[in-house]
Amino acid sequence: MRTIAVINQKGGVGKTTTTANLAHAFAIKGHSVTGIDMDPQGHLAAHWGRYQKDAQGVDRVLQGEKAIAEVVVSARDNLQLVPAGRDLKSVERGESGELSPGQLKDALTSVADTQDFIFIDCPPASGLLIDYALTAADEMIIPVAADYLALRGLSDIMETVGKFEQQLDKKFKLWVVVTRFHTRRKLSWEVRNKLLEYFPDNMLATSIREATVLAECPSFGKTAFEYKGANFGAYDYASLARDLLNGECYRGQE
Repeated sequence: MRTIAVINQKGGVGKTTTTANLAHAFAIKGHSVTGIDMDPQGHLAAHWGRYQKDAQGVDRVLQGEKAIAEVVVSARDNLQLVPAGRDLKSVERGESGELSPGQLKDALTSVADTQDFIFIDCPPASGLLIDYALTAADEMIIPVAADYLALRGLSDIMETVGKFEQQLDKKFKLWVVVTRFHTRRKLSWEVRNKLLEYFPDNMLATSIREATVLAECPSFGKTAFEYKGANFGAYDYASLARDLLNGECYRGQE
C-alpha cells in the first residue's frame, strides 16, 4: 500500500483537484484506492459528490473513537472516501484533548491488505492536521502552479518536509506536480524548468494544463473523467497516474 499526502501550504495550486482526479484515475485502472479528506472544509468529499454536513469521518479516527472501516463511504468503483467529519476543525484547533500523532498511521494498518493507494488531501496550512497526515504518509505530492508566486512558497513546504523527516527519522519520497500549466505561455515553461533545477529527480513528467473542465467539474460532484467526455483534464491526470506508478520524471524542455 502506498500512502501519499498531497500537500502545499499555499492555496489555489490544485491540491484537491489533483487528489480527486489522480485517485479516480487509479481506481478506473482497477486499483483499490482510498481518499482521506484531511481538510475541515470537506472539499474532497464535495468534489466526489459525497459531502454530508454531519458526517463522521477522519475526525473520529484521529480521536480514537472509530476505525477506518466504520467511517468510510463508497465514492466510485474501487474508490472509497474517509470524510473530514464535522469535528475535524476542533481537532485542528487542538480542542479534542491530547491525541497521538500516529493515530492515523495506526488506523491505516487495518486497510493495508485491501488498498493499493491511500491519498490524503491536506489543508492549505501547517498545524496538527499536517502532523497527522505526514506521520501516516510515506510519499508526498506537492502541486505547484506554473507562476512565480507559487515558487515563493516552496521554501516553506521544504522546511516542513525537512522538519518531519528529522522528527520522524524517515525520508519521504517526494513528487512535484506542475499545475495550471499554459502551453502557450513562456512563463509556464520558465517556471517548470526553474522547478527542474530544484527538483531534478522529483518532478513528474506530466504537467497539468489549465483547463476549464477542472474548474467546473467539482461543482457537479464529478471528476474530469466523468465530465463532458474527453478533455485535457482527464488526459493529463491519466498520464500523471502512469508517471506516479512508474516513477517517470520530467527531464527538461525539448
